Amino acid sequence: MQKKVAFFKEAIKSIKTSGAFIPSSRFLVKKILMDIDFSTSEVIVEYGPGNGTITKEILKKLKPSAILICFEINETFLLDLRKIENKQLIVLNASAENVKEEIEKLGFTKVDNFISSLPLAILPKELSKLIVEESYTVLQQNGRFVQYQYSTQFLKQFKAIFSKKIGLKFEPLNLPPALIYICKK
Repeated sequence: MQKKVAFFKEAIKSIKTSGAFIPSSRFLVKKILMDIDFSTSEVIVEYGPGNGTITKEILKKLKPSAILICFEINETFLLDLRKIENKQLIVLNASAENVKEEIEKLGFTKVDNFISSLPLAILPKELSKLIVEESYTVLQQNGRFVQYQYSTQFLKQFKAIFSKKIGLKFEPLNLPPALIYICKK
């Protein structure tokens, strides 16, 4: 409960970049991760991991040779993430629109899967579009960009970038209930 209260306080302070007031429910996390093939994924990128609710579940599923690269710009959440001791985790204080540059610094050119908690619908439209386009550029063929949102407001943009290869799921057991976009390259 203490972690939820801390998350809430930080989310209120930075609502324009966090987009949520409480961490994702275990039901939402399970549904977000169900379309990721962890047996073939070497490089997974997580955008907006917050305090690490989804991050910890990804780390449990990674195969030993795989890595998880988290992009987080909130200083408080960065401190939480850096407390997670796992050699497969790389935490970057970087914005998602710089994904290509940041993964190249780490010696990678492609990402197998993206998992995003970014509030794309409330970010400036140009920034949201740039983040998804840059992600698409470095996404492996047949890779997935999994994004949860609270509305269908961003569906048109996903269809424009992912050529209509999009699945949509609904998770009512989350506050608020969430939609999960599964976009395949």
